[in-house]
Amino acid sequence: MNSLTVRMARSSARHPWRAIVGWLVFVTLCLAAGSAVGMNSARTADYRVGEAGRAEAMAAEGHLERRSAEQVLISARSGTLGAEAALGAVRDLTARMERLPEVAEVAAPIRSADGRILMVEVALRGEERDAKDKVDALTAQTAAVQRAHPELLLQETGSPSISKGVDEQRGDDLALSEKITLPVTLLTLLVVFGSLTMAAVPLLLALSSIAAAVGLSMVASHVSPDTGVGTNVILMIGLAVGVDYTLFHLKREREERARSGGRLSSQALVELAAATSGRAVMVSGFAVVASTATLYLASDVIFSSLATGTVVVVLVAMASSLTALPALLTVLGQRAERRAARRAERGRPARRPRGGSGGSGERSESGGRVWTALLRPAARHPFATLGVSVLALLALVVPLAGLHITEMSRDTHSREIPAMRVYDRLNEAFPQHRVTHQVVVRADAARAAEVAEALDALTRLADADPLFTGTPRLRTSADHRVSTLELRVPYLGDSDRAYDSLDHLRHDYLPATVGRIAGAAYGVSGDVARYTDYPAHQNGKLPLVLGALLLVTFLMTVYAFRSVVLGLIGVVLNLLSAAAALGLLVLVFQHTWAEGLLDFRSTGSIGSRVPLFLFVILFGLSMDYQVFVVSRIREAVLAGTPTRQAVLDGVRRSASVVTSAAVVMTTVFVSFVFLHIIEMKQIGFVLAAAVLLDAFVVRILILPSAMLLLGERSWWPARPDRETAGPRPQVPPGRPVVDVR
Repeated sequence: MNSLTVRMARSSARHPWRAIVGWLVFVTLCLAAGSAVGMNSARTADYRVGEAGRAEAMAAEGHLERRSAEQVLISARSGTLGAEAALGAVRDLTARMERLPEVAEVAAPIRSADGRILMVEVALRGEERDAKDKVDALTAQTAAVQRAHPELLLQETGSPSISKGVDEQRGDDLALSEKITLPVTLLTLLVVFGSLTMAAVPLLLALSSIAAAVGLSMVASHVSPDTGVGTNVILMIGLAVGVDYTLFHLKREREERARSGGRLSSQALVELAAATSGRAVMVSGFAVVASTATLYLASDVIFSSLATGTVVVVLVAMASSLTALPALLTVLGQRAERRAARRAERGRPARRPRGGSGGSGERSESGGRVWTALLRPAARHPFATLGVSVLALLALVVPLAGLHITEMSRDTHSREIPAMRVYDRLNEAFPQHRVTHQVVVRADAARAAEVAEALDALTRLADADPLFTGTPRLRTSADHRVSTLELRVPYLGDSDRAYDSLDHLRHDYLPATVGRIAGAAYGVSGDVARYTDYPAHQNGKLPLVLGALLLVTFLMTVYAFRSVVLGLIGVVLNLLSAAAALGLLVLVFQHTWAEGLLDFRSTGSIGSRVPLFLFVILFGLSMDYQVFVVSRIREAVLAGTPTRQAVLDGVRRSASVVTSAAVVMTTVFVSFVFLHIIEMKQIGFVLAAAVLLDAFVVRILILPSAMLLLGERSWWPARPDRETAGPRPQVPPGRPVVDVR
C-alpha cells in the first residue's frame, strides 16, 4: 500500500490538523492570488471567427470598427408627443450625453413613422466588450432628463444596457440556483449517511474547492481570457464533482469501518479507502481533465474559458479529496473511537457501524434487496436486457435527425430584463434599425476610387432589393485603405429574411462588385454575420474535438483497467447516452409543448455551444461512474471471484454510491434549468438528462448485461487474476482481500 494516493492519505491521517489547516491556507492563498491579479476578461478581438471576424479585424485596422450604441426613446406619457416638449428633452439629453467622456457621438433625433416616438442614438467610445461597464453613466443622464421632463417617457436600450441586464439577471439566477442546490444536496447526503456531520463534509469540501478554483481561475485568465462563463461552470461542475469525489471516498471509508467491526484504526481505514476509492478518484479526475482539455481544440475563446474553469475546479476537487478529506475522516474517526471507549467504560454496548454495504442492519439489507431486484433483469436475461435498453436509448436518438443548431441571438433574452422590453418597442417603432450589415473592404490606397465605385454599385443593388432599407452609410479610413458600408435590414436578427439578406450580400452582390477589384479583401460583419459564422466555425471543429475526445476516453479506460474491450465499451456507452440526452433535448426545446413547464420561449433550435459542451463534459463525468463501478468489479476478480459474480457484486456494492452521486449531480444541473438564459437552460437540462440515463440505464442495465455476456473476455487482453495480481496487503482475519496496488 504505497501508491501516491495512499502516501498522501497516510501523511494527512498522521497529521490531520496540519493537513486541514494547510488546506484552508491553500484556499485562502488561491483567493488572495486571484484578487491580487484580478480577472483578465476577453476582448472583442478574442471572439472573432469566420468571415465576420476577418471583416471586423480589417475594420479595426482602419479604426472603423462598429461602435456600441444606446438608443433613447422619447414619447408622451399620454396623448400625442408635443413638438416643443420633445425637442426640449432632446436638447437636454444631447447636451448631457456629449459632456460624458464615454460618449463618442450623439446622432440627430429620428421620428417614428407614426410620429409618436423620437429616437436618439448615442455611440460609445472604446472596446465593444467594455461598453456595458460604461452604460451606467448614460442611464444616469437619461434618468436626469426624465426627472426634468416628467410629462414625457424616456426609455433606454441598446447592446450595452442589454448585456448589463443579462449579467445582473445571471447573478440573480445563480443565487437562486445555489438556494435550490445546496439544501437539496445536503438533504440527499443526509439520507445517504444518516448523519448531519458526515453529510456536511462533502458539501463543505466542495464549496471550499469552488472558492479555491475561483481564485485560481482569475490567475489562469491571464493565460486563457475569461468570457464571463468561467464562474458559472466552476459552480456547476465544482459542486457536482466535488461532492462526487468526496462521496466515493467517504462511502468506502464507512464501508471499511462497518466491515472491520472496530478492528482497524481510523488511520488504517483511511489508507484502505485511499488505496481503492482514492485511486478511482484520481483516474476519473484526470479523465475529466483530459476530456475537457479537448475543448481547447475548438479554437474558441468561450470554449477555452469553459475548459479552463472545468480543469481548474476538477484538479482542486481531486486535491481536496486526497488531502483534506483523509484528515477530516481521521479526526471524525478518532472522535468516534473516543466516544466508543467512553461507552465501553460505562458498560454500554458499542453502536453498530452504518453506511457500508458490508454492514449489517435493516437499512443495509433493504438497500441490498432493492439493488438485487434492479439487477435481476441483467442477471437473468442479459441479452434481452441489453437489447431493450439499447433500443430505448436509440429511440431517444431518433429526434437528432431534426437537430437545428443556431447561435442564440440577443432576441432570445428574457423580457424580464427592462432593456429587452424597450428593445422590442424600438424594433416595432423603427424597423429600419433592426439589423445592420457592415461591409468591409481593404485594398491599396491607389485603388480607393475603384473601391468607392464598387461600393456605390453595391448600394444600388441593395436599394433595388426589398430585403434592405434606409440610407447606407459609407466611411473610409484616413489612409484610404479600408472602407466600410453599413446596410440596414428591416427584419429581426433571428428571422429568415435577415439571413437571406446576408446570403445576397456574400454570394451575389459582393462578388459582382467589390470582388472584381484585384487584390481587394472584403467581408461582411454584423450581428447576423456573427450568428451565421459562429455555428459554422463550431461545426468545422466538431470532428476534430469529437475524435480527440473518443481517443482520450478510450486510452484512459484502457489505462485504468488494462482492457481494450472495456475501453471500447466505455466509448460506445458514452456516445449512446450523450446522443440520447441530446435527442431528448431536441424533443423538449425545439418544440413548444414544454414552454410552460420549463418557463422558456422556444427558438426552434439548440444553442451552438450545447452539443459540443455536452459531449465533452459528459464523457468526463461518465468516467466517474465507469471507474467506480468497474473498479469494484475488478477488485472482486482480483480476489478470485468469477467474473459473472464479480459483476453482480461490484454493481450492487457501488449502486448506492453511483445513485447518490447521480442525484447530487442532477440536482446541480437541474437548478440551471431555472435560469433565464435559454442556452444555460438547455445545458442544465441536457446534462441532468444525460447523468440520469448514464447512472440508471447504462450502469445498472447495459454495462452489467454486456459484461455478463462477455464474461472473461471483458478483460482482454490481460485478465486480472490471482497469478497477475501481485502481492496483497495483510489484513485482519475475516476481512476480504482488497486490491490496493
